[in-house]
Amino acid sequence: MEGCELLSEFNSQPGVSAPWFTRVSVKGLSDDSRRVILHRVKDKLGFNKAVEVLGVSKGALHNYLHGLRRIPDEVVSKALQHLTEAEFKEIVQGVDRLRALGIVRSDGSVDYSLILQAIALAHRDEYLKHALLKFVVENFREDLKKMLGVSYAHVKFTWEKGFEEFLSERKKRRKVRDPETISYYRNLFKKYLEGRELSEELVDYVINHENKWLRNVFRHYVQYLYYKRAVSPEVYGWLMEVVPSRSYKIDVRPYPINAEDLAKTMGFLRTNHEKYYLVYKLMLEGGLRLSHALTLIETFNPGEVIEVPGVGLETKRLVCLHDKGFCRYYLGVKDIAKPCEWVYFSLNTLRLLEKYRGSRISRRVVEKFVRGHGLLAPKYMRKASWRLMIQVMPREVARFIQSRFGELKVSEARYEDLLGEADKYYPAYLGLLSKAFTTLKQLNQLER
Repeated sequence: MEGCELLSEFNSQPGVSAPWFTRVSVKGLSDDSRRVILHRVKDKLGFNKAVEVLGVSKGALHNYLHGLRRIPDEVVSKALQHLTEAEFKEIVQGVDRLRALGIVRSDGSVDYSLILQAIALAHRDEYLKHALLKFVVENFREDLKKMLGVSYAHVKFTWEKGFEEFLSERKKRRKVRDPETISYYRNLFKKYLEGRELSEELVDYVINHENKWLRNVFRHYVQYLYYKRAVSPEVYGWLMEVVPSRSYKIDVRPYPINAEDLAKTMGFLRTNHEKYYLVYKLMLEGGLRLSHALTLIETFNPGEVIEVPGVGLETKRLVCLHDKGFCRYYLGVKDIAKPCEWVYFSLNTLRLLEKYRGSRISRRVVEKFVRGHGLLAPKYMRKASWRLMIQVMPREVARFIQSRFGELKVSEARYEDLLGEADKYYPAYLGLLSKAFTTLKQLNQLER
């Protein structure tokens, strides 16, 4: 919700459907907004008709439109009656709209009761809740830490046998079992962390250390502390957020992907290994990770009816829009770090998928095969798909198609909106892929 929609339930009487413009506080509108409103009404109705409905002379309207006289409140009120709510939201934005809705008063003070009621909507809207939390974390981090009582006094870093066991056996993801890696971690720990107490100074030290592997060791130890209940969930969450496993510096190196290599890879696989060609088509057409493409092929069950968790949407796993030339399949991988909800692909890919459904394909074997033939590595297919996809659709829609949400949850209404927008834009992406390959010399090889 935004603007008038967000506050309509607060400003209207129960059982009474008042016109939208009655909720607008005209006194809060700036001179610029008043002129824009009058210009819109004049453009919409014509000059003479605007004079008539506003009850002013032609000279007065001319002066209002050119900023020679301030537009009275009553004239603005009449003008609003000839605009739709959508038009009002389009031309009046920012603080001016907040003033018009009574959230910000003419003297600059805030109507806290309205603000708090609007914030309370986060209880039933996941998208709004996430936006609020993100804003608070980004802008009031230190205040939030104090309110949550985030404290890590008397927590000392000590390399111990239990930590080694945790690395090799207890970690939930990517256990560290290689003796050389553990030895390297131990040396880093002993040199830079041993005996030091957990503090903000230590956090800053680790973040800014020239050896980025120290961050990995630090994060592993924080996970170990949390496993032992030595730190609270709040401290654990904060530390894992502020100490990334990778550098803060943006990696500006271009990924080695070009259209010729992409076409060469697809052409070679189509001619020499149809099953791997299917894997790569799924990654390119849907922006899939290799692991998700392999899972889809192995578990493909098009006849099943499912309910999308969290949004209450009941649907067939496989939905085909034949008139648009594509299908989408609900894979439903809910992994926090690497989720995969809907998989989009062309009707041609569907035929291959039906042919090889149930096949178990080794990730390592695929990677070894393409590496041995000098083809693009699987990880580049998702990147190539993203670069092409955002050329023909909004980024938010591309993120939805490629499940680039992380832990973000959206309301049922927003989820279905994104699903509809994805269905709308996806054919344009398939068209772009077709056009891109058509311009290359490898087309003949691809179409054999």
